[in-house]
Amino acid sequence: MSRVPGDAENAHSSSVESCPSLRDVHSINPAQLMARIESYEGREKKGISDVRRTFCLFVTFDLLFITLLWIIELNVKGGIETTLEKEVLQYDYSSSYFDIFLLAVFRFKVLILAYAMCRLRHWWAIAFTTAVTSAFLLAKVIISQLFSQGAFGYVLPIISFILAWIETWFLDFKVLPQEAEEENRFLIAQDASERAALLHPGVLSDGQFYSPPESVAGS
Repeated sequence: MSRVPGDAENAHSSSVESCPSLRDVHSINPAQLMARIESYEGREKKGISDVRRTFCLFVTFDLLFITLLWIIELNVKGGIETTLEKEVLQYDYSSSYFDIFLLAVFRFKVLILAYAMCRLRHWWAIAFTTAVTSAFLLAKVIISQLFSQGAFGYVLPIISFILAWIETWFLDFKVLPQEAEEENRFLIAQDASERAALLHPGVLSDGQFYSPPESVAGS
C-alpha cells in the first residue's frame, strides 16, 4: 500500500526535473546580449554593411570593365585620339560605342547614389537602371550596325547587358534579404535583452542589506 505514494512522489519529482527550472531561466547572460546589440549598432554606425559594400564594388567594376573594353576598341580601330574624335564629336548612333560607355556611367551614378549614399533599401533604383539598360541595348542591337564592325559589336552590348542583370540579381537575392535578416536578429536580440533585464533586476548594494536592531535581553 505504501508503493502508491512512493510512485506518485517519483512521478512528481521526474516531472519537476523535466520542467525548466528557475536556474535555467536565470542562466540568460545579459552581458552577451548587450555585446550582440553593440555589435549590430557598430555595423549601423559604419554606415554600410559588408554585402552592400560588395555590391558597390561590383557596380564600380562594371564601369571600369566597360571603360576598359571601350578603350581597347578605340585602339583597335586606329588610335585613341582619332577614334575618340570620330565616336564622340562625330557621334553616330548606328556605329559608335560611346553611348554604351555613357550607359555604364549612368548605372554607376544612379546605383552608387541610391545604395551607397542614400542607403536605399528598395529595389526600384536597380529596376530602373536595368530596364533602361536593357531597352537601350536591345534597340541599339536591332537598329544599329554594330555586328558588322567585328567582335566588339558583340562583346560590348552583351557584357553590358549581363553585368546589369547580375547587379539586379545580387541586390535582390543577396543584399536586401541579408540586411533584413540582420535587422530581424538585432530586434530579437534587443527584445531578449529587455526580458533579461527584467529577470536580472540588478545587484543589490551593501546598503540594501540590513539587520534588525538587537532586542533587549529578556524581552
